[in-house]
Amino acid sequence: MGEAAKGRPLIVLTGPTAVGKTRLSIALAKAVDGEIISADSMQVYRHMDIGSAKITPREMQDIPHHLIDVLEPWETFNVVIFQRKCEECLSGIYERGRIPILVGGTGFYIQSVLRAVDFTENEEDAPYRQELERLAAEKGPSVLHEMLSRVDPASAQAIHAHNQKRIIRALEYYRLTGEPISGHNERERARKSPYNACYFVLNDDRARVYARIEERVDAMMEQGLLEEVRRLRDMGVKRGMTSMQGLGYKELLDYLDGEGTLEEAVCRIKRDTRRFAKRQLTWFRREPDVIWLDRQLFAGDDGQILAHMLALLTERGILPSCPTPQIIPKER
Repeated sequence: MGEAAKGRPLIVLTGPTAVGKTRLSIALAKAVDGEIISADSMQVYRHMDIGSAKITPREMQDIPHHLIDVLEPWETFNVVIFQRKCEECLSGIYERGRIPILVGGTGFYIQSVLRAVDFTENEEDAPYRQELERLAAEKGPSVLHEMLSRVDPASAQAIHAHNQKRIIRALEYYRLTGEPISGHNERERARKSPYNACYFVLNDDRARVYARIEERVDAMMEQGLLEEVRRLRDMGVKRGMTSMQGLGYKELLDYLDGEGTLEEAVCRIKRDTRRFAKRQLTWFRREPDVIWLDRQLFAGDDGQILAHMLALLTERGILPSCPTPQIIPKER
């Protein structure tokens, strides 16, 4: 079967936060002559380096990276914008004869590209949206989550009670169409991908992931996360903006606004990040055709994981032959 029949090649490397995707993605890009597109909802923003665990130029090792540092923190970013920008990046990568590697932990963004999800079939209901925003401001986001539970229990279970943006979108969709958005999402998830894709999900023992999250948050605080958030606030960035929904940012903004102690804010960041990692894994388990890469089965050796990935990429026709992977030194 030729490339045209199978679709253009696309590699996805995802997994829960702090599992070690960045390091492996660089080795993978070197091995397949690839370019990386970030599937991260926070790394797209400039001035937000520490809290987003943004890859540094040195860590990139000359591998081209896309959709990093392309927006200001006061600009809106959502799945529709991501999808459009990602498709532009894909076109350029294919023109250069290289293989795109979609790397990041935002499963909804990955799905939007992999399945070519259509987000244009319904309009917005601005007055109703404003009504819901006022209701949330007066009574808190939990009241909207309760409303969603009554009309779309599946979405209410999948969307965190504090994710006001997605809750409002689900309620708005139900009002416009009379159909739960969960049904729409299931149909879109079943769409055939236009790509010849390998969808890798890197995972590890839960205790190890949680320990890495604790270490990462502590390191972020030592690197100056509080100062980064303070600078953003001084630039005029406010908690209602899309950029401030990221883990670490909203909690420290609350602290700077006099809500609780710094120790309490850091504990909330760690707790919410653990919960986020758990929700990420729940999302990936629902996705069809994923290839799980369990670190425990490879003795935690990135070199073994990479060799396994390259063999599968060759088997599926994404690579013409299996390259010899470079040796990846173990982390100290």
